[in-house]
Amino acid sequence: MKFATLKIECRGAATWVWMNRPALHNAFDETLIAELTTAFTELDADPAVRAIVLAGEGKSFSAGADLNWMKRQGNAPLAVNLSDARKLATLFRTISMCATPTIARVHGAALGGGMGLASACDICVASTQAQFATSEVRLGLIPAAIGPYVVRAIGERQAYRYFQTAERIGAQRACEIGLAHEVAEPDALDAKVQEVLGALFAGGPLAQAAATDLIRAVAHWPVDDAVVEDTARRIATLRATPEARAGLGAFLEKRPAEWVPAKG
Repeated sequence: MKFATLKIECRGAATWVWMNRPALHNAFDETLIAELTTAFTELDADPAVRAIVLAGEGKSFSAGADLNWMKRQGNAPLAVNLSDARKLATLFRTISMCATPTIARVHGAALGGGMGLASACDICVASTQAQFATSEVRLGLIPAAIGPYVVRAIGERQAYRYFQTAERIGAQRACEIGLAHEVAEPDALDAKVQEVLGALFAGGPLAQAAATDLIRAVAHWPVDDAVVEDTARRIATLRATPEARAGLGAFLEKRPAEWVPAKG
């Protein structure tokens, strides 16, 4: 895959997607939106890719929308403006719906859409120097496209505050409210990402995709008869798969499962 605004780097079973507009702090425009959507779609369809890491070149993860692009779309006819907004919303949904595990490697600024990217990924690993914000209201806007993913990450109660105040959220605070899973010093950030990747690679890929689908199916639903029946069918189906049989056999025989990458 060749892109104008991205760098794709394969590191073993993980593929790193680097946003590559460092002079603009990896701000979104129509090209970056389209290329991120394409990259995540294609990588998610590749069975050789066990995890996708999203990162940013330069000083920032992503400072959100390119304001010149936002201004240009605001002046466009409604149909054009709406079509462009749908493409942005589709990007976040594409990332959030990946069956392949996704990790946001966040350093520096993750503002507006940048915070949306961090929230749309399954896991967020942040530098101690990371700064998050839903900064849209200070521009007379709202965090609409990113809203479902940020609310999912930090909860409705925290969203009432940060959507309206647009306050900066430091890395430790991001961890406290559920946005970041891990915080590391800048020089240890990649090592922390690798630690999380190691944990991911120990799991079966089919099981991980099924686990993600399970979360989507049961989150915020009452545990009624339909949910109980659904969960029973899920485990009954999965434990009859070759992957589950191989995993149980490896565990009983005290050896790594076949999907665990060889060391060295």
